Amino acid sequence: MIAERYIIREILKPTAVICSILIFIYGSFIAARYWAAAAQGELPGATVMILVFFRIAVAMEILLPTTLYLSVVLTLSRLYRDGEMTAMFACGISPVRIVKAVFITSVMIAILVACFSLYIRPWAWDQFFTMKAKAKASFDLTRMKAGIFYEINHGKRVIFAQRVNNRKNQAEDIFIQTRRKDSLQVIYAKHARQFFDKKLALPILILYHGKDYEFSNSGDKEVILQFEQSELSLEPGQIVKEDRVKAAPLKRLLHSNNLQEVAELQWRLITPVSTVLLALMALPLSKSSPRQGKYAKVPLAILLFAAYYNLTAIAKKWVAQGIIATFPGLWWSQIALFLLFVVLFWYEDLSRIYRKRRTSRTS
Repeated sequence: MIAERYIIREILKPTAVICSILIFIYGSFIAARYWAAAAQGELPGATVMILVFFRIAVAMEILLPTTLYLSVVLTLSRLYRDGEMTAMFACGISPVRIVKAVFITSVMIAILVACFSLYIRPWAWDQFFTMKAKAKASFDLTRMKAGIFYEINHGKRVIFAQRVNNRKNQAEDIFIQTRRKDSLQVIYAKHARQFFDKKLALPILILYHGKDYEFSNSGDKEVILQFEQSELSLEPGQIVKEDRVKAAPLKRLLHSNNLQEVAELQWRLITPVSTVLLALMALPLSKSSPRQGKYAKVPLAILLFAAYYNLTAIAKKWVAQGIIATFPGLWWSQIALFLLFVVLFWYEDLSRIYRKRRTSRTS
């Protein structure tokens, strides 16, 4: 077991490093998107990092298999280049033990991937959609930008301000349009200030020096009021959370016949399986001669991974749309990946047997 432990340790080292780098890159990319939305006042700045955390938790089911796959390719390529693999084989260590070490490592990572895919990922999506829905349903003057129309509660209320001072929670030349069942209200105020009422647990907008116009939908009633100071409670609108299938709990998917939910269930189930198969797939891809560098097979490995991932994503869409049958559904990609591993792993032996037969026939 000494050789197996050595290989497992050498694989896990780059796995931790590469995974950390990928998480940082992905998190930075997502954070840039949400900070841009926060700068426009669409999201509270305090929720940006929380949303980024949820998106990273969602992406871990992809980042972990990808990291392990690349780590196996890099580690074994280095061992081949440095002659360590040759030394192991010379000492009587069979290729089966190398496969065993990679398999054990991949199973450990696959268990972690299964936890993310089956439980953490849907929970993270649910929390993500809930936070976004709450942000859209509420209004906060501190994240409002001048010269931009803001829709609240699905367009039932529109707010616009000519000038905004976010630090002082103040705005100038503010317009508020509110649609009701039987009337339309338009408020203009020269100044506005926001504070939070602890008793009502609601943000309150104090309006100064303005007018309140109310028009009935039938057009037979118009009211115009002039005020020096008026208060407007900014009740959050109805929180409508996106009911996306990616946030559906596992129990719901297991008892569903909906094609989209069947495709989502198969996607969650194949991710731990693909973690093992991709790690095994890296075995034949890492074989190299001492003259080759340890990065010689990396471009091919990346190309094969990209092809596999894109084909699986396309298959998921086809299953959800009913273009292909739910069985084998997404499992055909796992079957194809396993067959490709077998062919590549035994390619040298098959080629050697073919050459011997061809030489015997020629002679």
